[in-house]
Amino acid sequence: MRIGLLGGSFDPAHGGHLYVSEIAMKALKLDYVWWLVSPGNPLKPAPDALAVRLKRARLLAHDKRIIVTGIERDLRTRYTIDSVTALKRRFPQIQFTWLMGSDNLEQFSRWRRWRDVAAQLPIVVVRRPGSVLASLHAPLARRLGLARASRPAPSLLVLDGPRSRESSTELRAQALVTPLGAAAEAMLNLTP
Repeated sequence: MRIGLLGGSFDPAHGGHLYVSEIAMKALKLDYVWWLVSPGNPLKPAPDALAVRLKRARLLAHDKRIIVTGIERDLRTRYTIDSVTALKRRFPQIQFTWLMGSDNLEQFSRWRRWRDVAAQLPIVVVRRPGSVLASLHAPLARRLGLARASRPAPSLLVLDGPRSRESSTELRAQALVTPLGAAAEAMLNLTP
């Protein structure tokens, strides 16, 4: 079984997360994508409550192949390297691939033990608007990358498609200016 892992705060989940998942499922013939909704991201400010983010993500993830999970809370892991190590130990029969938007690749070297993450599983990067990854997306890099994505790590593949401009950072900033309001939150039943 082949499963893509898309980790993040999902604060909030948005169309860009769906875009990354759908592009990767199609290009890599993944059976599932697991959205690893993090209890807290060490590189970002405190997010909304985990229960709220999980519920919002589940409302958005309409494809039954996208599994929204708070498994990092259950594993008691805070960093990607620890989560990946625990998942590979718990599910040795699954071939995992790490998925990310190109905006995350640009700061990947800030992640704890990022070299070890890259050595543990293939990494697939989906281009996002404003990303400067043209050389990584050249035809030769694409061809070699598709071959490498099915091999053991380390490998890096950049995928492209119609890009989603949505970003959690921008959506949070908008919410400060134009909040949904209590009535909309109550309608969606998103309070924990």
